Amino acid sequence: MKEEIRIEYDGKWPCLCMGHLKVYIGETLYDFGKYVLISGGYIERDDDWNMWAEEGSWSIDEDNIPENFPKDRIKELIDEINSTIPHGCCGGCI
Repeated sequence: MKEEIRIEYDGKWPCLCMGHLKVYIGETLYDFGKYVLISGGYIERDDDWNMWAEEGSWSIDEDNIPENFPKDRIKELIDEINSTIPHGCCGGCI
């Protein structure tokens, strides 16, 4: 049986993508650092230039995955991230 993936993340609205991601598999800690999550959200506008943010699923900046993190668990990790961390798009460019 595979050990459970648990995450700790301190990103907060409106800057959900700017948190520090820590991942545990069993008792082993994998520190992904800050700014590793990429929002699938985006900015929309109408013809009158009213703008808003749309939420989207998270992905991971693959350059920041710790070398010792099990590569066969990445999809499972992304699933856990998307079920645990609220989706968003900061909308900072509005």
